[in-house]
Amino acid sequence: MPHMQNPLIVQSDRSVLLEADHPQYEDARDVLARFAELEKSPEHIHTYRISPLSLWNAAASGLDAETILVTLNRLSKYEVPQNISREITEFITRYGQIRLIKRDDKLILETDDPVLMAEVSGLPSVNKFLIGKIDERSVFVGDRFRGHIKQALIKVGFPVEDLAGYVTGTPLAFQLRESTQDGLPFSLRDYQSDSVRAFHMNGALRGGNGVIVLPCGAGKTVVAIGAMAALQCQTLILSANTVALRQWRDELLDKTTLTSDDIGEYSGVVKEIKPVTLATYQILTYRKSKTDEFKHFDLFNREGWGLIIYDEVHLLPAPVFRFTSEIQARRRLGLTATLIREDGRESDVFSLIGPKRYDMPWKLLERQGWIAEAYCREIRIDLPEERRMPYAVANRREKFRIASENDRKADMIRLLLAQHPTDQILIIGQYLKQIKEVAAIFNLPLITGSTPLQTRIELYAKFRSGEIKRLVVSKVANFAIDLPDANVAIQISGTFGSRQEEAQRLGRILRPKVDGSSAIFYSIITRNTLDQDYAVNRQLFLTEQGYQYTIHDISEYMPAE
Repeated sequence: MPHMQNPLIVQSDRSVLLEADHPQYEDARDVLARFAELEKSPEHIHTYRISPLSLWNAAASGLDAETILVTLNRLSKYEVPQNISREITEFITRYGQIRLIKRDDKLILETDDPVLMAEVSGLPSVNKFLIGKIDERSVFVGDRFRGHIKQALIKVGFPVEDLAGYVTGTPLAFQLRESTQDGLPFSLRDYQSDSVRAFHMNGALRGGNGVIVLPCGAGKTVVAIGAMAALQCQTLILSANTVALRQWRDELLDKTTLTSDDIGEYSGVVKEIKPVTLATYQILTYRKSKTDEFKHFDLFNREGWGLIIYDEVHLLPAPVFRFTSEIQARRRLGLTATLIREDGRESDVFSLIGPKRYDMPWKLLERQGWIAEAYCREIRIDLPEERRMPYAVANRREKFRIASENDRKADMIRLLLAQHPTDQILIIGQYLKQIKEVAAIFNLPLITGSTPLQTRIELYAKFRSGEIKRLVVSKVANFAIDLPDANVAIQISGTFGSRQEEAQRLGRILRPKVDGSSAIFYSIITRNTLDQDYAVNRQLFLTEQGYQYTIHDISEYMPAE
């Protein structure tokens, strides 16, 4: 029941205010994450937003309106506004009101409400995909338009539940190993098994599509391998880069009975198609010019894929959405650490890959020992006097660059390196000029997008083995790079307020440490500049996952006189 001692205030504009210092903060944060999105997280009051999409994702994962309203009333200081109760009920019940089914091999859009069918079928954006009326509750949809009609309907506020089924795909028999190639015991952890079940649903029509949200280091690849084992079919796996593909191959060989003859790489380097094919987003979206066709698009329709896995689904390039809208008859599994996309196309992920099927708070995984305990520290430094005028007269993009490339960040790096003499340290930056200078100043190895693939692999191996303890990396290290022994990350510049990037960079240090030690994520920020402003947005991700985010001044790290 509402009570003044509770931590939440629910407001009539669908915003929810949460007291960060409240004893019930963690409980409230974890339940809000299931049906609301974090918008702001200053020191004392965090602001969440209940949106139609956040409610539809909640509905797809099994939450109903009554459970959400009981939760809000249990944690709220005041009564939940009446309009909020109505809106939550209205929006969440929209999921499943309109369904896609197959009958006699025909694709059909149906609803139990004839008025709703009349409303949506009369919309020009929807009607162009319809090819005939069956009755007042159902219409035929063109087979090619299964994805397009879902995109059109979610844009007008009606998410479609897709129950039209899938092609089986060419069978591929294999088993999960009971021990890895190194002889270590292997089995899916409880939350990984739960993720597979939430996606597969024992082969039910409601399963077979959707997104699993887990942190880097929690074994999203193992979840995907579990889904492949459940389906036993040929699979296309899409990932961010060639290094990631090689790691997928290594994981498949390490944890399944698949052999190297079963696994092919389709990238800028190699063009193999095998029962399990690993492809990069870059090769799929390659074309000679903006007017040319995507020459590798046919990969989606070749062979007998029964499952397509989208690694780092929040990075999916726009053309891949177009391809995916054409292949809705194949099962689709998305993997990500955060559903947030910088281009705002979360509804396309929902419609074309599928809704969120499973997620787990990072801090809960940390408490269970599956990922390392981590501390996030923002260290603020001043802009040098001689850079203040150039900063003042620069445009917004150049302002951010001047602040990000602040020369004084090297002084802070030196102090942190001295504090962590034996730790495995990643120094991560956005700007090539800056990271090259840092690598030169401290005589450290450097990996950028232009570093040859073999050199990258060798440096990662040396870092992993402890032969080198400090590595400077550009944004190429954000995605799917296995650096399990890193326990300190120093971020010296990032993309404009990117929450997804913060998720990836924090994930680089979260794999459990052999000695059980904690990980530290430093961000060096130029005070009172756009660098600081954008850091506030990146901080949102860390806050919503429950990490303590403390702010410090460089003076706190200076050695005593």
